[in-house]
Amino acid sequence: MKKKVADFIGKNGLLSHEGLHLVALSGGADSVALLLILKDLGYRIEAAHCNFHLRGEESDRDEEFVKDLCTKENIPLHLIHFDTKEYASLHQVSIEMAARDLRYGYFRQLIKDLDAETVCVAHHRDDAVETFIMNLMRGSGIHGLTGIRSLNDKIVRPLLCVSRQEIEDYLHSIGQRYVVDSTNLIDDVLRNKIRLNVLPLLEQLNPNVADNIGKSAQFLQETEKVVEAAIAQQKKELVKRNSQQKTEAVSIVELKQLPSPELFLHEWLAEKGFNSTQVEQLSAHLEGSSGKIFEAAGYTLYIDREHLVLAPHKIPMKPLRIPEAGHYRINETICMSIKESDNIFISKSADCVTIDKVKVRFPLTIRLVENGDSFIPYGMTGKKLVSDYLTDIKCSLLEKRSQMVIADSEGQIIWLIGKRIDNRFRVTEQTSQVLQMTLINS
Repeated sequence: MKKKVADFIGKNGLLSHEGLHLVALSGGADSVALLLILKDLGYRIEAAHCNFHLRGEESDRDEEFVKDLCTKENIPLHLIHFDTKEYASLHQVSIEMAARDLRYGYFRQLIKDLDAETVCVAHHRDDAVETFIMNLMRGSGIHGLTGIRSLNDKIVRPLLCVSRQEIEDYLHSIGQRYVVDSTNLIDDVLRNKIRLNVLPLLEQLNPNVADNIGKSAQFLQETEKVVEAAIAQQKKELVKRNSQQKTEAVSIVELKQLPSPELFLHEWLAEKGFNSTQVEQLSAHLEGSSGKIFEAAGYTLYIDREHLVLAPHKIPMKPLRIPEAGHYRINETICMSIKESDNIFISKSADCVTIDKVKVRFPLTIRLVENGDSFIPYGMTGKKLVSDYLTDIKCSLLEKRSQMVIADSEGQIIWLIGKRIDNRFRVTEQTSQVLQMTLINS
């Protein structure tokens, strides 16, 4: 048993003999075996125990057992108590998720405080098999079917090479007691149902099912490396980034030439919060019309002609009131200068316009374009919806959403900022004074 674990640690480069390693010690068979094996292998270890106060006297029993074991083995122990139910209620998460958050948050703090290299947790092969089945049932992609990683950041799992039965046999052979969590014996949650009902049934069909699933997960881990390398290269070639607008764009024509466009979309968009259902819908709409929108927390993805464009949600702009000529800051990067001038001229710059001052009624308002906004584009006589005008000049959905306007006190749009002024406010031969409006990037 010890040799098997030692070989697994060495093969995967999990632990060093020089550094300090923390062992998450619950008192159950798995963590007790992990503690004793790492000690016998000569690693410098300290134990950490969390009392979540979820099982009444049983939780306190576990704590006392852990204390006695660490005293007997002369291993330093770190203890912490949590009000798990209160945390779950406050953060509106399940008890299981609350315990996980609290446990790993404590481990991260301990690593920092003790200058430890890793935290060793006692997940074993059967845990990995259960996780594989759970993710398979949920329709997980390749990442979910690779099982539990032996090394994830500073969390190390040295027992993934052995089964639960091997662990119990080892403890029995050395006469070591351990505690049993009674909640693990009740099939009230999915993992317990798989452990107590599904796996025994599968083992009746094939006694080697756990080994075979473990081998499949290892094979998929190697496959995942190949897939990740291929996707990374595809992202490098296809994803065009606009640093100024903070957008990413992918050519639909180039996307459809990939061996698996849907897999690329999943890998590109999953990290942005898009789920598999949205990716399936997007894949089905690649031939769809421009303007189709998909939303995720923090991001919008839309079809813009022959491209998929991914853009971060913008913080809604509050209307800015302009009581008189002056210098005004619109946001962190843009200012607006408005000044009166007797120098009558017509500006031809996109960021600077001149309008007839007499026709302007203060206060002005700078705001984002709204549904139903209309104006009379310079040089025309009839009104046009701003949305139609922006479509005519081939603005993207992102540009339409972020388009700013300046309106007068009566709500009439004076200037579609950076695009075109309203014809009613143009400079004519009768103009005696102008207002010069200049957009300034700062």
